[in-house]
Amino acid sequence: MNWEEIDGKLVRNLKCQDFEEAVALFNEIAVIAESMNHHPDLRIYSYKFLSIEIYTHDKNSITPKDYELAEEIDIILK
Repeated sequence: MNWEEIDGKLVRNLKCQDFEEAVALFNEIAVIAESMNHHPDLRIYSYKFLSIEIYTHDKNSITPKDYELAEEIDIILK
């Protein structure tokens, strides 16, 4: 897992080939998150970088559900 724990969140930053790839990954992650009913904070910045932050909002910390979502995201990133 290429995730860092920063300020009570699982964080991963990705450099994509271009804006189109960043948007495609954003959308793939959104589908997974919706199916799990667990929604990360996603942000595209500098046109080709994607930031993913996962934590359980109502607990304001990392829970097992966050690790499950991170594992599912890792599958599409391979």
